Amino acid sequence: MPSLVGKSVLLIISGGIAAYKSLELIRLLRKNGASVRCVLTKGGSEFVTPLSVAALSEHPVYTDLFSLKDESEMGHIRLSREADLIVVAPASANLLSKMANGIADDLASTTLLASNKPIMVAPAMNPEMWAKPATQRNIDTLRKDGVYIVDPAHGEMACGETGRGRMIEATEILQSIENFLEASSPLSGFSALVTSGPTYEPIDPVRFIGNRSSGKQGHAIATALARAGATVTLVTGPVSLPDPVGVQTIHVETAHEMRDACLNALPSDLAVCAAAVADWRVKAPPEHKMKKQAGSAPPALNFTENPDILAMISSHQNRPKLVIGFAAETENARTAAQEKLIRKGCDWIIANQVGITEFPVFGSDHNQVTLVTRSICDDWPPLSKQEVATRLVDAIINHIKNTGSDQNDNAATGHPNFSTAV
Repeated sequence: MPSLVGKSVLLIISGGIAAYKSLELIRLLRKNGASVRCVLTKGGSEFVTPLSVAALSEHPVYTDLFSLKDESEMGHIRLSREADLIVVAPASANLLSKMANGIADDLASTTLLASNKPIMVAPAMNPEMWAKPATQRNIDTLRKDGVYIVDPAHGEMACGETGRGRMIEATEILQSIENFLEASSPLSGFSALVTSGPTYEPIDPVRFIGNRSSGKQGHAIATALARAGATVTLVTGPVSLPDPVGVQTIHVETAHEMRDACLNALPSDLAVCAAAVADWRVKAPPEHKMKKQAGSAPPALNFTENPDILAMISSHQNRPKLVIGFAAETENARTAAQEKLIRKGCDWIIANQVGITEFPVFGSDHNQVTLVTRSICDDWPPLSKQEVATRLVDAIINHIKNTGSDQNDNAATGHPNFSTAV
C-alpha cells in the first residue's frame, strides 16, 4: 500500500526558481496516496503556473486572501485546519521572516499563522541570504516554535554561485514527510472495522425498506481513523459518497450482507458500528414485482428480525478490544444509549437525537452526540461530522494510552485491557 494513503498535505509554494521542484513533489505525494491542496504565492506564480499546480494536484489552487470565490469554497481557516501536515516548499527568506514574526499579509502567511497543524519548511535561497544572521535568527525562532526545518543542501545555484541554500530534491522532501507522518500516526499498526450508511431490505425486486442515513458520519470516522494511521475496513450500505482514500471499502445492501462482511473482517483491534441497520426485513419477498390491483387492499407484509450486528461483534470469539456502537433516537437519547450499551455488550455508544427539526442529523453535515461508556456520559457540542469523527478518534487514542481509564471501562465488560495491544 502507498505510504501516505489517507493523509492530507497542504503545500505552500513561495517564490524562487526551486518552485519547479514543487511540481514533482505534488506528483510524488499523489503517487504515494496523499491528498494535496496547494497555496501559490504571488512570487511562486512567477515560476510555476496555477494551471500546472491544479492539474497535478487535481484541486483548485488558492492564491488570494481576499478572493470571494476561494474564501466561500475553502477559506484560509479551513485550509489551515484540514491538512495532516502543512509543507512550505520552497520556503523563501521573505516567507520565513513572516512566519517567524507573525506577519499575515497574504493567503500563505495568514494560513500559516492560523494553523493548528504541524508545519514543515524546505528553505531555498541564495547562499548569502541563507547565511545572514537575520535568516538564521528566523530559523532558530521557527525551530523553537516547533516548525520542522528541512535544511537546504550545498550546491550550485541558479544564479551561478555555490554554497548552502539549494532546496533539497522532491524525493528527499517526500522521505521527510513520510518519516514525520509515520512518527505522528498514533494508530499505526492497529486495524479498525467501521460500518456506515443504511441497509436496504427488499420488499420485491423493485421496492425496498430503508432509512434516511447518508453515511456521512461513518465515512468521516473511517477517514479519521485512516489519517491516524489505522488500517481501516469500511463496510457501507448504499450511499452516494465516494469511497474514503486509503480505506478498504466493501459495498453491501442488506443487513445480512453487512453482517457477513463484518464477521469476515474480524479479527480487528477496534470496531465502530455507525451504520443504521434496518431492524426488520420482509420475511419472504416475492421473486417478481407485486402488482397493484384496482380496488384491492394493500398487500400484507410479514416481517422478521434482522441480525444484530453490533451484538454479534461484541460477543464474537474474535471480539475487537474496543467496540463502539451508535444509537439514533427520536427521544431520550442518553437513556436509550445507556440501556443499549448494556444490552448489546459493547464498550461505548455514540448517542444522537435525530428527527429534530431545528437540528436535523440525517443527510446533514453536522451532528450533536453524547459519548456514553460504563462510567461517563459526555455531551459534545454541535460539530461538523468531520469534527465528531476527529474527536472520537482522539478519544480512542486517549483510551489506548490511558491504562487507568482502560482498566476502569473494561473492568465492567470483562474484556482485556486495550493498552496491551500498544
